[in-house]
This record gives sequence, structure tokens and C-alpha cells, in this order.
Amino acid sequence: MTELCARIAFGMLNGINLSTGRELLRRAGSVESVFTRSEAEMAAVMGRSGGIADGEYRRGVVARAEREEVFVGASSVRPLFFTDDNYPQRLLDCDDAPAMLYAIGDTPLDSMRTVAIVGTRHSTAYGLEFTERLVRGLAEMYGNVAIISGLAYGIDVAAHKAALREGLPTVGVMANALNTVYPAEHRDIAARMVRAGGMLLSEYPTSARIHRGYFLARNRIVAGLADAVVVVESDIRGGAMATARIASAYGRELFAVPGRTSDAYSRGCLDLLARRVASVARGAEDIGDALGWTPRSAEGTQQELLLELSAGQQRIVDYLRDNPQASVNDMCVALGMTFASLSSALFEMEMSDVVMTLPGGRYAVLDH
Repeated sequence: MTELCARIAFGMLNGINLSTGRELLRRAGSVESVFTRSEAEMAAVMGRSGGIADGEYRRGVVARAEREEVFVGASSVRPLFFTDDNYPQRLLDCDDAPAMLYAIGDTPLDSMRTVAIVGTRHSTAYGLEFTERLVRGLAEMYGNVAIISGLAYGIDVAAHKAALREGLPTVGVMANALNTVYPAEHRDIAARMVRAGGMLLSEYPTSARIHRGYFLARNRIVAGLADAVVVVESDIRGGAMATARIASAYGRELFAVPGRTSDAYSRGCLDLLARRVASVARGAEDIGDALGWTPRSAEGTQQELLLELSAGQQRIVDYLRDNPQASVNDMCVALGMTFASLSSALFEMEMSDVVMTLPGGRYAVLDH
């Protein structure tokens, strides 16, 4: 069994996510040993027989993984395992994120600002116009922004199309394996997204048949990848509202677009605003202000001035000087910052030549 096959199989195990995967890896010692230990040994590791410890079950998972490995090797799909540096770093704070992701394309999300734009499949002219204006504003004001959505009808695909028009990379999180595009009408837009520097992501291998529960499950990936989530239009119930709840639980900045009280697909947004779990999104500036992003027009001026670090930035600099091998996760824990706030601060500091990115998602302080 190859290392890749073992990782694919690990991601296929029932009940495995980042939290349970980390614990299983700690107990078993390595990914490979989960599948090479005897049934008695795995029962001792798990503290009970049956389930993952069952030898026949694990052999079946490995057989599926071997078939998936053939597909991955013959296609342009990249496997992203949670212990690898290429796994999206924002998802590492989300305990229920998948242990394995599959990607087509290679958008450098860890070094970019990210905004998820979600909403109803039954979008109105108002919602479509706002989506286009929001993406245009993000491109004009901030530039280095990746747009995340679910490639579904309505607001999702409108966000992807707007990103392509404005030259921004856009990531489609899919509720099915990457050997097909659902809905089929969006195959062309999906191909254009990848060609333009965007990416398609899925947690599902080709052996997984489409299931309605997968559409809700993918919302946690959409929310987890984003610095901010914008709900453009939604009724009280729906996938966009589920994404909003998850984003709030993850500590992401959550925004909702106000609409008329008489409009069914503004009721969800108005509810989020009324309960004060979301901020009003009137345009790109609201998102940038909340995240502390510096508009492009101010960046040139900033580069020419002697940088005055904020207290938070100075703490980051001091920590990096004392801990030069620290990862972003190490910094989050030590400094008590969320990944979104830390990555935003690091991005601003990198743009101002205070820090530089190193291989493996680490940073170094630049001495002037």
C-alpha cells in the first residue's frame, strides 16, 4: 500500500474529520498503521472492537482507496491531506473539516484574502446585481481576493461568473466527486474557473454517489475557507442560512445584504441582521473595513511611509523573533488569535515588507 493510498483510505473512514482524525493518528502512530495492524491490535488502539477496528471493513476501505488512487494518478486531481502543507490552512481551525480534500486547480488561498458569497438558487435581479457589484468592488479596492462559493444555481454561480469577469480567482466547493460537475449546466463555468487560476474542491471520492446530505455538508468547507461570508439572498431556511450558522460558529466575519421586508428571499438576511449575528453588507468597503484590509489606493502611500506597527502586529513580530520556526497554527494558539484575523494581519505586514512568507506556511521578520 502506497502512502497516498493510505491517506485516501484514511479520509474514507466512517466518522473521520480533523478532530477524530488527529486522535486516531495519535493513537495509531501513523496513517499506514491504521490499515496494517491486526484486528486485535486496532481494537486495543480504539478501545473497542468493531467499527474501524474490523479487519474486513478496513480491507474494503483500502480496496476503494486503491481504485481512487488510480483515478487521481490518471487525472489532474490533487489530493490534499490534513497533515500536508498544501492543505488549506484556514480549515485547520475547523474540527469538523474533512481529513482529505480533492482539488482541481491550485489557488494559493493561504496567501490570499478570501470572501465566500452565498445565497438562494432562486436569485432575484436585486441579488444578482448586488453580487456583481460586490465582486467588482472587492477587485477594484483590494485586488488579492479569492471568491468562494458552491457552484450552485443562483447567487453561487453568479459570484463565480463575476469573479471571472473581474479577474479574481474563484473556488467552487462541490457536493460530489471531481469526476463530474453538478449541475451539468455549470461544466463550462467550472472549466473556465480552473483555467483562470481558480479551483474546484471536494471531499468526496469517485466511489461516493451524490446524496442530498452532501450539499449541506459542503457548506462547512465554504465557511471554513473564508475570512468573511456574505449572504446575499435567502429565505429563513436554506443552504445559505446553514453556511451562515457555521461561519458564525467558526468565528468568521458574517455579513447579510438587507432587502425589502416583503421579499421572501430577503427574510433570511433580515433575520440575521435583526438577531445581530451578521453585519450589514452594503458593498466591498464594509467587508474590507471589518477585516482591516488596506484599500489599494492607500497601499502605495503606506509603502513609502515608515511603518508604525499596531499593538497586535508588534506582538506577532516579537513572537516570530523568539520562535522563528513557528507555524501559523502555533501563532494562533500562542497569540490567542483566530486564523482569519492572524492571516489578515500577516497579509498586511507582508504587503508592508515587515514579514516574508517561507516554505511550509511559515513567516520570517524582515530587518530593514
